[in-house]
Amino acid sequence: MNTIALAGIVGYVLLQFAIGAWVSRRVSSDQDYIVAGRSLGGTLVAFSVFATWFGAEAIVASAGEIYTKGLAGAVTDPLAYGVAVLLAGILLAGPLWRRGIVTYADMVRERYSPTIEKLFVAVLLPGSILWAAAQVRAFGQILGATTGIELATAILIAAVLVGAYSVVGGLLADAVTDVVQGIAVIVGLVVLAVAVAGALGGAGAAIGQLEPERLAASAVVKDGYLPLIERLAIIFCGSLVAIELVSRFLGAKSAKVAVFGTITGGLMYIAIGTFPVFLGLAGPLLIKDLAEPEQIVPKLAEAYLSPLGYALFVGALVSAILSVVHAALHAPAAQLSHNVILRLKPGLTDRARLNTVRLSVLGLSVVAWVLAGSVETIKELVEMASAFGSSGAIVVALFGLFTRFGGPRAALAALIAGALAWPLGKFAADLSFPYLAALGTALACYVGVALFEDRDQGRV
Repeated sequence: MNTIALAGIVGYVLLQFAIGAWVSRRVSSDQDYIVAGRSLGGTLVAFSVFATWFGAEAIVASAGEIYTKGLAGAVTDPLAYGVAVLLAGILLAGPLWRRGIVTYADMVRERYSPTIEKLFVAVLLPGSILWAAAQVRAFGQILGATTGIELATAILIAAVLVGAYSVVGGLLADAVTDVVQGIAVIVGLVVLAVAVAGALGGAGAAIGQLEPERLAASAVVKDGYLPLIERLAIIFCGSLVAIELVSRFLGAKSAKVAVFGTITGGLMYIAIGTFPVFLGLAGPLLIKDLAEPEQIVPKLAEAYLSPLGYALFVGALVSAILSVVHAALHAPAAQLSHNVILRLKPGLTDRARLNTVRLSVLGLSVVAWVLAGSVETIKELVEMASAFGSSGAIVVALFGLFTRFGGPRAALAALIAGALAWPLGKFAADLSFPYLAALGTALACYVGVALFEDRDQGRV
């Protein structure tokens, strides 16, 4: 058992709880909890966007991909995910903030109907919970590796910690702690990268020792362009309807701040994402023939950091996980409470509304814990979370936000078609490109129904 690392984890989590509890004194209503009273400045929005998106997989899985594939593995993460955040800032942040909405689903209700609002929430909910479950499992693995306790018990402890942490303070508390967490992630990665570079005689010397083919990004299309397009479509479409991301800039104090903060967060993601890229590239020079490539970063940390440095690095991973899992629980719980439960019980007091969203967070934490213990790898959860339901949601969101083409019937057709087409294509038909098929199906259904619906507008 690494007692220094364990002490670092415990101390860090307690610090985050203390900050969250202190900030939560300003939370008196569900809107304070969900969008921080629309009071976040540019720095808080930027760090919140960065910390929300830069999860454990952005460090561990990304470096593992690059360890195996070389620089070609960096095309999707950090590059594609970072560009997706930039697009969200450029395309969505301003228009959505100006609507004065509390959740993404509010826009859907205003543009289509209350029925479509609820279906939009339902379609995106599983992906968010799968994403949260991936982070809970990652946290459990770190706890298990650090303490030596059984993985199932570690996952349970992780679920209790992140659930309690997520319930406490809402978006404002999370945005404040995201600054601390973002700094911890950056410092942890810098310390490890410097240590690894030093072991190889410097960063320049390390790059000079790499085989030329590991620096060839063209290898990403060795199997053709369609697999790359499939992966990029999942990343871009999934990111543009990611309620975890949208909730961050909806809390900004102005449309300008929402745009600036989101774009800055995306640039931070790309910049800090170069550290896992370096670690993945340099890894084979120090640790060869690793059976589990996703272990390369923890293995490097264990081998080349002092006990204190290793504790700092573990703290960085915990930082990334806490930020992402809070967003993955907070955002869907906010939509579930605000757009479904409170529509059914509109007369609740401010205190009751606040308790409703907090109980929603708690309930989703339990679901995430169950899912986290039901799969063998984090990758399984992440892949499903990115694709589940987003094909129909992106069609509905973009048509709804930027055009007047199509109404509730077209949206209903697209959401149902997208939600059914991807799992059928992935698991039943075993299609090579199930997401592209689902995206095309959802788009065709929306347009096809909208062409007739424009002549006879109907509510559903």
